[in-house]
Amino acid sequence: MTTPAPSPAPATPPAAPAPDRIRAALGWLHTAHFLTSAPQLEHLPAFDLPEIAFVGRSNAGKSTAINTLTQQTRLAFASKTPGRTQHINLFGVGKQKVDDAVLADLPGYGYAAVPREAKLRWQRVMGNYLITRENLRGVVLMCDPRHGMTELDEILLEVIRPRVEQGLKFLILLTKSDKLTRSDGAKALSIMRLQAGGGEVKLFSALKKQGVDEAAELLWRWAHPEP
Repeated sequence: MTTPAPSPAPATPPAAPAPDRIRAALGWLHTAHFLTSAPQLEHLPAFDLPEIAFVGRSNAGKSTAINTLTQQTRLAFASKTPGRTQHINLFGVGKQKVDDAVLADLPGYGYAAVPREAKLRWQRVMGNYLITRENLRGVVLMCDPRHGMTELDEILLEVIRPRVEQGLKFLILLTKSDKLTRSDGAKALSIMRLQAGGGEVKLFSALKKQGVDEAAELLWRWAHPEP
């Protein structure tokens, strides 16, 4: 009589980051400070430091997420008119006033009231940045799970896919997750993981501080890869 093969063991969920690593990551992000702002890619200074870009549709909570992760109130500015902010803003990060990484806040995209020419121009700027920025180490995409992935989000994923396959780090933060029930949050995670194309996905709430520790520790690891 043939013995049936044992069922595969369920996948073990990743261990939560150690508290000391989380404290170090949050302390590191809290050092973030403004470096420069540029209206075009060619105006950005070249850096040898690892750079992490924050991108997302207008009203997806990008500025709020950056301010929450850095524990600052006005590091990243959200325009009163969504879609109006059209500069790439760079922030230095590093303890003891020595920067060891850069955060890049890219303009929100997809706001309906923005003229078509401006939309197309910023699609080109963002595409060029994501494809050609040599020191780009990772990309954080903000997505409101109540609306799901938009066509522009999907285009952005296609733009960075070749670089992700070459090792570019990628994270989707499902912002405003406090507005979801637990079951809706689990469903949104499952759907987005299928669409992430190799990236990580986390629920994130600035109000409830959900996902903040895990995201901060992940960004720290991106900027400080272990040998």
